Amino acid sequence: MLHGCLKNDIPYPRIQPNFTEMDAPGLIKAAEIDSANRLVTLTFDESVDIRNVPITSYSLSEGASIVSGDLDKPIDLSRYYIVTLRLYQDYDWVIQGKQNIERYFTIENQVGATIIDVTGRRVVVTVAGKEALETVKVLTMKLGPDNSTIDPDLIGHTVSLHKPIEVTVNSFGKEEVWTIYGEYVESTVETMHADGWTQVGWVYGSGVSGRDNGVEFRVKGETEWTRVPDGWVTHTGGTFCARIINLNPLTTYEARAFSDSEVGKIVEFKTGSILQVPNSTLDEWSKDGKIWNPWPEGGEPYWGTGNKGATTLGESNTVPTEDTSTGKGLAAMLETRFVGIGVIGKLAAGNIFVGSYVRTDGTNGVLSFGRHFTERPTKLRGYLKYNSAPISHTNNEFASLKGEPDTCIVWCSLIDSSEPFEIRTNPANRSLFDPNGSYVVAYGKYQSGQSIPEYVPFEIELNYTSTSRVPKYILIVGSASKYGDYFTGGAGSVLCLDDLELIYDY
Repeated sequence: MLHGCLKNDIPYPRIQPNFTEMDAPGLIKAAEIDSANRLVTLTFDESVDIRNVPITSYSLSEGASIVSGDLDKPIDLSRYYIVTLRLYQDYDWVIQGKQNIERYFTIENQVGATIIDVTGRRVVVTVAGKEALETVKVLTMKLGPDNSTIDPDLIGHTVSLHKPIEVTVNSFGKEEVWTIYGEYVESTVETMHADGWTQVGWVYGSGVSGRDNGVEFRVKGETEWTRVPDGWVTHTGGTFCARIINLNPLTTYEARAFSDSEVGKIVEFKTGSILQVPNSTLDEWSKDGKIWNPWPEGGEPYWGTGNKGATTLGESNTVPTEDTSTGKGLAAMLETRFVGIGVIGKLAAGNIFVGSYVRTDGTNGVLSFGRHFTERPTKLRGYLKYNSAPISHTNNEFASLKGEPDTCIVWCSLIDSSEPFEIRTNPANRSLFDPNGSYVVAYGKYQSGQSIPEYVPFEIELNYTSTSRVPKYILIVGSASKYGDYFTGGAGSVLCLDDLELIYDY
């Protein structure tokens, strides 16, 4: 009787159930699983009917189950699909589909670029002069996926665009009606805009397709124009972009587009500063107890390491070394080790990064990647040497790699998110950097899966998603084990890094 009166007020643990894997036909890359935001992103090629996607396989974290949403039959990913997972409590996950369909419509003697409004199903093309709308020859047209058809097929035909024309696009048994509009301009050349970096400028213009189109530039205040070489100009129909190199930092330039003998308006752009990140030579170090830090005693931290996590069960595995590329100063030595007692512990990949170590979550690290930075470098250079050990420890996702040579990685990125990127390695709420994330302004990497016994120079070219986006943070990361975030790597892999430098020209 007394036992029956006891109140069970012990709360259930709050453990988020997660998707860990998902697959479907026609994916162009592995499923992106964001456990922090409970989001699965599937990116498909053009051959997939995104409104009727069969999920061929998926995996859940231990103990999790699906209580709402049916993945055993095809799902419509033209909109968000909600699946509810349960592990003590219920958590909603979103599955979203992405599909990049190449669409184009071009005409003879077109001015500028075609406007393709997918949401409104509109196409807008521009010609020089009102009279030209009467006889428009269609050169190319594709408004749906590869297997779609268009009725009427206008390719090779001459049509009038004084009034809009409707065409029907049929794909996967469904029809969409698109409307094609014609517009005209009196001026056939336009300088659209310019973006100034530090030693590079980008100038965008439009003219009549097929003409001699390009860009001229000069320092503001000078009289002579310099024509950008043809090899630096990229043409897309009647639009073009000129990349101007070897510019002076902190200088104002003028530029204008031309099309044959006509010129567009003059636009200005300013170049930025040549900046290097603090301690880019990796010469400055200090020690706090067992923890080696890549900044001088009493100095301001700029770089971080995983040493705080590694030293909970062992010694620092990112340390200074006198083995340098020049024989002078210091370099960073990053060693992958198993830290623990006996079989109790984890693999700790030697790493160094621009940012800070935030905290330890159990035996997992929480890191802040990035420091404030608004310039736009083009490359990261430096020196490295590497000892690749056989992969000795893996998790389930990378079990097939055991015994294979370990791979080191150095990468650099510029992002424009509102704050530095938080890395969490705990599988329950894992959050890792995605080079294809919407926050990425530029990214580049270097990696090697074989030993490099002596220092060699390396160079990482940064690939930008846009010339106009201004970054807010810079991220530079080096690791002796590429999959260290997944506790996968070879004990004994050692990466040495020295004399890093940001380059601002091509």
